[in-house]
Amino acid sequence: MNRRLMLKQLSALAALAAAGPAVLAQQQEGLRFQAMPNRIAPETEGKIEVIEFFHYGCPHCRNFHPLIKTWLETLPEDVAFRANPVIWGSEQLKGLARLHITAVRSGTLKIIQDNIFAGVQDEHLPLHTEAGVSDWIAKQGVDAKAFMDTYKSFAIQGLVQRADQVTRAYKVQGVPTVAVDGRYITSATIAGSHENSLKVVDKLIQLVREESGRG
Repeated sequence: MNRRLMLKQLSALAALAAAGPAVLAQQQEGLRFQAMPNRIAPETEGKIEVIEFFHYGCPHCRNFHPLIKTWLETLPEDVAFRANPVIWGSEQLKGLARLHITAVRSGTLKIIQDNIFAGVQDEHLPLHTEAGVSDWIAKQGVDAKAFMDTYKSFAIQGLVQRADQVTRAYKVQGVPTVAVDGRYITSATIAGSHENSLKVVDKLIQLVREESGRG
């Protein structure tokens, strides 16, 4: 499809979606997304922010994870990505969010993330608890002491609270869900498949560039 025509259609569809949070916009190739009623300011200045909402107990998130990893290999320089763990008032999800954020802050996420999914979903390990994490991380080939020092830090507690606030701001009801630039969201449920949701993300990034004069 012609790039200009595609952007024109997406702009029109975004305007339709903005009419209400329950209205879905559809691009003729079957790509679907939802516009936020009000834009949420991204935390990363100067870049198009993409947020994946997920949790480690979700099998759909686990299936989506390899696609995200491949997608991130070609992440454009003007795009910032982060995974935001949802909590939804659950102490177990709060504990798993704490583990994820610790892995991010300690620089160990790429090393242990696949094992977190396996530990939670296959081995049913109590990785939502400090004791469970302490026992498990010692077997992961990382600096266990440094990891647990970070895990127990006050900064991590604050970041866990922030992750919950972000989830509430976007009113995320299911995972995995992906948000683009605080303006649009999509998911396998909306787009039809995990693969389609990432195609939608790419189109929305392109639309944001055009709207902001970067394209």
